[in-house]
Amino acid sequence: MSVAQNPLSIEVTLPREDAVLLTIEGDLDIDTATELQHHVANQLHHGRRHFLLDVASVPFMDSSGMNIILRVYQEVRQISGGVYVISPPPAVRRILDLTGVSITVPTVESAEEALALVDDPQPGAGRSDPAEPGEGSAE
Repeated sequence: MSVAQNPLSIEVTLPREDAVLLTIEGDLDIDTATELQHHVANQLHHGRRHFLLDVASVPFMDSSGMNIILRVYQEVRQISGGVYVISPPPAVRRILDLTGVSITVPTVESAEEALALVDDPQPGAGRSDPAEPGEGSAE
């Protein structure tokens, strides 16, 4: 029996020039996290600022995987980028919630939703109703 129950595979897609979608399958743990770190470093080197991490097929994640997510978040913040975790399964979502990572790193249901947040990082920002009465009205 193999030690690696769920070997890691990572598919790299470029939905646009400044963003990368990393579709991760398998366990994201101490044995596999360095592979994700290498992909992230390569994409940073190529100028990507927005990282969309699709973890829908990650049945297990330990602190090593969580630390990679946090490190990427810290690095891309310095270059006005973002990190988005897509479709975490219940076990992964629980880890993100218990550790508070989900408060810092947005969790979304699709790559499209993540890209929409890239374009408008603060929901509601830039959207206004010109006919809205109230604050700031000079009457």
